[in-house]
Amino acid sequence: MRITKYTHSCVRLEQHGSVLVIDPGTWSEPRALAGADAVLVSHEHTDHVDVLRLAGLGVPVFVPEDAVLPDLARLPVTRVRPGQRFTAAGFEVTAVGGRHATIHGGQPDCVNLGYLVDDAVYHPGDSLHLPGRPVRTLLVPAQASWLKLTEAIDFATAVGATEVFPIHDAQLNDRGLASVNGWFTETVPGYRYLAPGETA
Repeated sequence: MRITKYTHSCVRLEQHGSVLVIDPGTWSEPRALAGADAVLVSHEHTDHVDVLRLAGLGVPVFVPEDAVLPDLARLPVTRVRPGQRFTAAGFEVTAVGGRHATIHGGQPDCVNLGYLVDDAVYHPGDSLHLPGRPVRTLLVPAQASWLKLTEAIDFATAVGATEVFPIHDAQLNDRGLASVNGWFTETVPGYRYLAPGETA
């Protein structure tokens, strides 16, 4: 499976001629969606979903069953629930989790699903929900208002994936990114930074 990281939490998966894109938000590059066959959306925050861009795409979009998205009726949406297993663009996907990580100041959270793709790649969205089974590749949130670096490191260690790539990193400047990468590299085996547009 080919994995290409785009800005923030957007990841493109390619295998056997099929393209699955996860969390193409307003901060990610439009080219991430070129030739996409299906899209997975972890939750309703705009840094993870750009509804206008998806409306013009015309491919199946999978979202949590209780997600609140504007103009949702124009999208070919399939609503999924935690524990549900389904096929998207030829990939076998299992939805896990259920809620967004706690946000500062008691702000209300929202539904959030992590997606385990082909029992190999795990994208948790905005949560640190464990996938419940071994995975080869973890896409770990690196920075957020709801996250401490030590929590992200503990999460990555608990998952124990062979390879670990950071997501949710668009708010880090070069100095902050170097610090985060340093900590992950020292503490999490298999960690490697992918710049936007870089493929593993």
